[in-house]
Amino acid sequence: MIVSILINYGYGIWIDRSENSDKKRVYILATAIAVNIGLLGFFKYANFVVDAVNAALHTNFHLQTIPLPIGISFYTFHALSYLIDIYRRQEQAQRNLFKLSLYITFFPQLVAGPIIRYNDVAKQLSRRVFSSTQFAQGIQRFILGLSKKILLANPLGAVADTIFMTSTSDLSTGSAWIGIIAYTLQIYFDFSGYSDMAIGLGKMFGFEFKENFNYPYIAKSISEFWRRWHISLGSWFRDYVYIPLGGSRVSKWKLCRNLLIVWALTGFWHGASWTFMAWGIYYGALIALEKFYLEKWLSKLYPFNHVLVLLLVMIGWVFFRADNFSYATDYLAAMFSSRGKEILDAQALSLLSLNWFYFAIAVIVAMPVYPLLQKRKLHPSMGIVREVVSLIFCFFLFAQVILYLVNSTYNPFLYFRF
Repeated sequence: MIVSILINYGYGIWIDRSENSDKKRVYILATAIAVNIGLLGFFKYANFVVDAVNAALHTNFHLQTIPLPIGISFYTFHALSYLIDIYRRQEQAQRNLFKLSLYITFFPQLVAGPIIRYNDVAKQLSRRVFSSTQFAQGIQRFILGLSKKILLANPLGAVADTIFMTSTSDLSTGSAWIGIIAYTLQIYFDFSGYSDMAIGLGKMFGFEFKENFNYPYIAKSISEFWRRWHISLGSWFRDYVYIPLGGSRVSKWKLCRNLLIVWALTGFWHGASWTFMAWGIYYGALIALEKFYLEKWLSKLYPFNHVLVLLLVMIGWVFFRADNFSYATDYLAAMFSSRGKEILDAQALSLLSLNWFYFAIAVIVAMPVYPLLQKRKLHPSMGIVREVVSLIFCFFLFAQVILYLVNSTYNPFLYFRF
């Protein structure tokens, strides 16, 4: 991380000082990108590449397992955003090494996002407004995110783990569906919960970060889903990769190429695995199909388009969650074929009876119920009552979180591995 900060500090100033030579600026930027991607590739993908070469060429190269620096995928993208914004003359190079270090390594969003663009926080690094109101809002947002993570993602994650650790030969159709629904809800509350915590902590320190989630499971198309899910990653790839490749204003063939490149990179960014690559290409293909054929058709299917999108998203999550490609395909087979087994076996019935409450609450919270209530116009006196109720509810949630943490050792963060 220190090496990354020092390298990008130097490259940023070098690009800024090469104002009169566009060719030199291109060369410096290309070199800087290569160095950053090289560092990310060495630590995150070297073992995967060696294993792939051994499998393809029947060789026996050995590379000692390389520890993955925490948050490297996120702070590498922060650094690239900084350099590209300088190259595009949207921002000037940061001369204060401490402020650049703060941007690249700011701890609330370092290990699980959201990805912060340099031009979004450049001014805030020097001038921030602190207020008791903002601090209180930050605390409330942090508690909300922590509650989503601990009280919803963790119990649902335990269900998903139980089922995904089951051999697919023993998996009933009911269990397979319960497992993927649990994981679909878990990953949303895990990741959006962490984003809420990061945004809340940012507010406490005087920073304003953009939202990273906007109720993605209400989407009526795959494109809309990705405008609502991990917004910071999608916009990063759009502005720094997709648009420079030509975006959508190109021929159909080039549009397909651009989408597949962007989505293959998106999948690979998440992890060094063929399942992540398949997950990315899967979405690239779906979005290409939408743009060419399905967009108008889907718009006429309301509300069934929403159900179809959820189904396609859950199929994608199978590849994201599975340990290998073979398990993913076998799991999908279990979802759509009973193979002579009971649809709801003892495992499925037991998990449902023990966890139905978590599923019900999670489905409600995953819908924009709270924003709709907030939009309702109230008498000024009722507005005060609502604020008091919100405060009491936050204390209640925090107490429940403490009780859960005291009584449970299960507390994974899914996006920490990226």
